[in-house]
Amino acid sequence: FCVELPTKGKKKKKKPICRRIAMLKGLGGLGDMAKMMKSAQDLQTKMTDMQEELNNIMVVGESGAGLVKATATAKGELKGLDIDPSIFNGDDKEVVEDLILAAIKDAQTKAAERSQAEMAKLTESMGLPADIKLPF
Repeated sequence: FCVELPTKGKKKKKKPICRRIAMLKGLGGLGDMAKMMKSAQDLQTKMTDMQEELNNIMVVGESGAGLVKATATAKGELKGLDIDPSIFNGDDKEVVEDLILAAIKDAQTKAAERSQAEMAKLTESMGLPADIKLPF
């Protein structure tokens, strides 16, 4: 509803109060903005914690039916390599190298998948879509 208020002083055109009420109602969104900022801060804190946690989560990539195993953090940092001694034969150097590379690549793939899974859990816990792309 609108109310016409007289202006002070000389006779001027009356200003409807509804415009001012609408402007004040629009400021009610500041509470929502504060909530959004708080949520963003919470998300940033949780992201920092998750990044630290990813350094402690280990994944294992394998090749050659488990003859070569590469261990990496969920961030993709290679931490260990386990090679079954039965694959060491002087004639199979290239095969061994291929198996090592395959195990490392498998570990890196698993690390990326685990990192994405942890990110999805975090974003869902914040009420965001699991597949949202965040700049962190």
